[in-house]
Amino acid sequence: MRRLRKTGQVAKLVTKLLRFLREQGYPVNRKRVQRLMRKLGIEAIYCKPHLSMPHQPHRVYPDLLRNLAIDRANQVWSTDITYLLVLRGHFYLVAIMDWWSRKVLSWQIPNSLDVAFCVEALQAALESYGRPDIFNSDQGSQFTSNVRVAYDYEQATDWQRMPDL
Repeated sequence: MRRLRKTGQVAKLVTKLLRFLREQGYPVNRKRVQRLMRKLGIEAIYCKPHLSMPHQPHRVYPDLLRNLAIDRANQVWSTDITYLLVLRGHFYLVAIMDWWSRKVLSWQIPNSLDVAFCVEALQAALESYGRPDIFNSDQGSQFTSNVRVAYDYEQATDWQRMPDL
């Protein structure tokens, strides 16, 4: 493994490294290769997803859920984006969920982190279930962008409890 590191072939995935070590006569399994790579400080070179990174000019909203008793449907909705790795690339899952019932109210699977997909998911939830008292998010750039905040103002001016922009 150290020889591979010196030759600059660190970008091999664990499976390729596993195959290489077995061909050299080392009785190893996947977990051992991962542990040895971690111990030696060897990492595969790839772009890691940069998710939930708020954009600096966007505002930060107060935490309205601290010490709040959630006792009915449509009181608090939450939204988040998760990264889905598939065989030929990746997608994102945008989901909106009601906290009381834990029901997923709407979702989208875009291939980019565009604000439009968040707005579409929000639109679908509003059309089907009405308006919540509070709409909570992790305040990533998709959720604090001017497009989404403007959309919220058009749909429900009081449910973020925000001052005028």
